[in-house]
Amino acid sequence: MVPMENRKGNASEITRLSTTAADGTSVCADVEGEGRIILILHPGMNTSKSYTQVAARLARRYRVIRLHRRQYRLDLKTAPLIGSPCTVAEEVDHVLAMVKAVGAPVLLFGHSSGGTVALEALAASPSSFAGGMIYEPALVLKSTDGLHLSGDRIESNGEVGEELLRMRQALMKGQPGTAIGMCTRVIAGLPSFVANPAGALAALIPAYRQLIPCQIDDLEAMERLGVRLDAYSKLNLPVTMVYGERSPDENLEMVAAVAEVLPRVERIELRGQGHTCHVRDPKKLAEVIETFAKGVFEEAP
Repeated sequence: MVPMENRKGNASEITRLSTTAADGTSVCADVEGEGRIILILHPGMNTSKSYTQVAARLARRYRVIRLHRRQYRLDLKTAPLIGSPCTVAEEVDHVLAMVKAVGAPVLLFGHSSGGTVALEALAASPSSFAGGMIYEPALVLKSTDGLHLSGDRIESNGEVGEELLRMRQALMKGQPGTAIGMCTRVIAGLPSFVANPAGALAALIPAYRQLIPCQIDDLEAMERLGVRLDAYSKLNLPVTMVYGERSPDENLEMVAAVAEVLPRVERIELRGQGHTCHVRDPKKLAEVIETFAKGVFEEAP
């Protein structure tokens, strides 16, 4: 693992670290603090910077790694304007490469689609982790009318839904605002008169505009992953499922589906919060993570 740069954060020095995945692609993360390791996987339509405040609080006691998720690495995109998705398995390879570089056991925290990547990493290499904390993962689930991920209905495993195809078509036409408006409506369950203006606004902000194809890629990767509850049922690690009191019903359904199959699970409700506690109340979320980490690392060798 190679240190790339140092800079000052809120609580301690932040170091940029890099290593290499099995396929030769670079793996990058921001690291701060000392002690047992917490690895954070950020949610969709975000970068690792979205967890800066949470990490700064945790770094007073732990070594905190914020991975730059492969799906949101513009330098690894072959078509950054229209999207070029990597698979969830390729994202997991980046997680495991970083864990190997820094050493185990690691407490893995994942939020939204980052939570799905975290679940897959835990399932792929359980011995690499002391435990996991998952904040409202994005999952394909079965229902009486077929497979779905939030508001998008999917024909079968490995096939993407009609809504996602429309988003991809909008990107191809050079309409990122339309694409992310549709995505917001599907994922968050917002009505069109709210989601569409929000999408148009996001497309006007350069930092968000460049992430829109990444978010569509992320949704496609989640849909192609398919139903994975059986794999999660074999995880013999302590896992805490975190959810917001005010989160959409679809998010709570996904949390419940995972919690029902995990052998060693705890559920924590974030009172007064929704899907974005890391932004609205980073202190509260950091306290929840720290409490879980303390218990997990006391059990770990």
